[in-house]
Amino acid sequence: MHKALLTIASLFMFAFLAGCGLEQKSFSQFYEGDLSEVTKVVITDGNTGYKKVVEKKPKIQALLEQIKDVQFIPDENQEERTGFNYSISLFEKGESTFQFGLTKVNDHYYHTEPDLYPIIDQFYKQLKVKKE
Repeated sequence: MHKALLTIASLFMFAFLAGCGLEQKSFSQFYEGDLSEVTKVVITDGNTGYKKVVEKKPKIQALLEQIKDVQFIPDENQEERTGFNYSISLFEKGESTFQFGLTKVNDHYYHTEPDLYPIIDQFYKQLKVKKE
């Protein structure tokens, strides 16, 4: 009797945990605010530590338009990793509203379709703003 209850409890626990899996989402689904309200973007280069700040609305909207439909697909391997290529922080009226990396959102790891790296890399390199 005890083994049967343990087996049933284990099956329920497994089913519960399997149901809590990560889902594929677009960038705009991750962002809880209104992307048109973003007033500042800070992109940190993980290789150099430099940051570039963008506060011109047309530049911000051009970037967000390019990435809003990018799909974030959960990686099977969710083990902690070190280092990053770029980290992006979004702000509305001076308040940080969202921060993500090219492969990490909300402490979970993803790969993207299309690949986010060339989009952010090109945008970062063409920015004519002062590096911090």
